[in-house]
Amino acid sequence: MLHAAKTIFLFLSALFPIVNPIGGSPIFLSLTREYSRESRMLLAQRIALNSFILLVVSFLIGTHILAFFGISIPIVQIGGGLIVISTGWAMLQRKEQEDKAEVHRTTPPQDVFENAFYPLTLPLTVGPGSISVAITLGANEPKGFGFDFVGIIAAVIAAAIIAVTIVIFYGFADRLARLLGATGMSVIMRLSSFFRIPSLSIRVRRVLGCMSRISAAPPLPAIFPAVCSRTLSM
Repeated sequence: MLHAAKTIFLFLSALFPIVNPIGGSPIFLSLTREYSRESRMLLAQRIALNSFILLVVSFLIGTHILAFFGISIPIVQIGGGLIVISTGWAMLQRKEQEDKAEVHRTTPPQDVFENAFYPLTLPLTVGPGSISVAITLGANEPKGFGFDFVGIIAAVIAAAIIAVTIVIFYGFADRLARLLGATGMSVIMRLSSFFRIPSLSIRVRRVLGCMSRISAAPPLPAIFPAVCSRTLSM
């Protein structure tokens, strides 16, 4: 029970600030402003389902996919960390005019579910940074002599909690906008990006740690058994 609680807390604390449905709700609303409230809620549910599947699949089989292509976890941590850092910084620097221009470029409201996966699920909600973090969490989950069913169930529960928050903040984004106004929604987006800074600091530290591990590893081709031994053994 304690292991399940730790896994849920770790999953949520690592992924919720990156998925960031609170900060994504103003962008989602601007992309779907011409949809009805019912259509927007259906779309939010579809995005939540897509996000849930992406996170769970990345957690469960992401390491096996990486092992097949010979990619190590430190490389994924470096790439994902850089993506999370750049995304958070870009959100802090982003101007409202850029968001409106992006709306007109990417989202014609012809079909409610036409853009449900791209760009509303990937990369707006669950981007490469979220996927890399989910893969890393799955790689670090203890496997023992078989599948860790408790850890898997805990990860599924945590992904479901994130999916529920996506439905809430995306589905009721119009009511939140009416309550807070345009300025309040802009403040929410900036604050949610600002609250990523502790996560970004952790990412920078992990990126530097992974780079030092890779630089300290033996030269090719011996680097792969040294750096990727844990990944390839799964």
